[in-house]
Amino acid sequence: MSYPRYAEYKESRIEWLGEVPKHWRTTPVKYMARFFSGGTPSKENEEYWGGEIPWVSAKDMKVDFLSDTEDHLTGYAVEQGAATLLDVGAVLIVVRGMILARTFPVTVTRTRMAINQDLKGIVAKANVLPDFVAWYLRGTAEESLRRLDEAGHGTKALRMDAWTSLPVAAPPLHEQSSIVAFLDRETGKIDALVAEQEKLIELLREKRQAVISHAVTKGLDPTVPMKDSGIEWLGAVPAHWEVKRLKFTIAGPEGLQMGPFGGMLLDLESENTGFKVYGQQNTISGNFEIGTRWINGERFRDLISYKLSPGDIVLTRKGSLGHAALVHGGISPGIIDSDTIRVRVNGGIVLPKFLTLLFVDALYVETQINVGKRGAILSGMNTDTVANLVLALPPRSEQEALLNCLDSSIGKLGSMTAEAQRAINLLKERRSALISAAVTGKIDVRALVEDEQPAKVLELA
Repeated sequence: MSYPRYAEYKESRIEWLGEVPKHWRTTPVKYMARFFSGGTPSKENEEYWGGEIPWVSAKDMKVDFLSDTEDHLTGYAVEQGAATLLDVGAVLIVVRGMILARTFPVTVTRTRMAINQDLKGIVAKANVLPDFVAWYLRGTAEESLRRLDEAGHGTKALRMDAWTSLPVAAPPLHEQSSIVAFLDRETGKIDALVAEQEKLIELLREKRQAVISHAVTKGLDPTVPMKDSGIEWLGAVPAHWEVKRLKFTIAGPEGLQMGPFGGMLLDLESENTGFKVYGQQNTISGNFEIGTRWINGERFRDLISYKLSPGDIVLTRKGSLGHAALVHGGISPGIIDSDTIRVRVNGGIVLPKFLTLLFVDALYVETQINVGKRGAILSGMNTDTVANLVLALPPRSEQEALLNCLDSSIGKLGSMTAEAQRAINLLKERRSALISAAVTGKIDVRALVEDEQPAKVLELA
């Protein structure tokens, strides 16, 4: 859909902003708002926590408008000066954290809240609407992300002295209200379409898992004799299959290898040395091309027992436990890190691709990993947990037949999932482009909301 443009424009004299409507005023954000910092009250004082006051951290910054949070403070924490409350209509941004490497989260409070030290609260002055400021920051997020520094250990931090000089092109209040109403309406429509596609992807994922779980526990022949596996959550399996623990399928004493201690990987290289360190990012994405952590040749030889080779399976053992990826050929020589476990199997007993399928999609394996997760979030899943996973294994030739059959059936589900994901990506691109065009005056939306209730004007001193 095409939208009208304003009748007259002027040069903003800001390269990335370009022309703006003639009657708009361009002002650095620091002159349009006041800024507030946050903090974390002492975790040791139980009287500060578990109350009714929302306390915002980066994990809550996933919505455009925020009404509640995961963590809450007590009124006592505020009374003791351990936290400061921000009023309704405060714009919140993340100013420190790894999330800034990917996105620039912005939200607006819909109730009084406190924030932690990784956030900044922005209270708009009387000549600008909080919701307009929020939409403007979302629409110009790339410019904010250009004002980042490293804050140690790869963490990103917003340079506030540079960021507060970010120019904001703002129309009169009534026009801000029209833009806010337009974006609330149109992004709401887009978000609903995205939610439909996400629901479809979840249904396809469940269908995929059900198809695979049935195949890897019952086989392809419904007439084959069955036997009791002796395992309650596995049930009956084909009589000619073997039920054994994973430790009896591995290739030698180094078949199960946890990554080196973190202290062994302190001197990483930032330049490509030809010897890579692989970790959770590679495992969760299944992409072993990405990553920028390297070690020199001498260190690689010292840590050769942690080497990753084609045919190995990598598991995540901390944080997001139990993700798995099969290593294909063509990867750079390298080692696993301390957050992963390498599984190297005896290919005469189980095909690496078949075992990877069990890790990723077999419900009975997922159940065992979930049991093993208890108490392992901080310490991490260990090789004993993996070694004692119970597997239902058909003969090697039948594993190949199962994989070939599943490649065909789940391939169709994969194509449908990819199509839905492409639709989501296009919708999100359209959303971003629409926000940017509206808040920078590239389109004129005033006439498109004339007959609607205008956005509420919040005039905060």
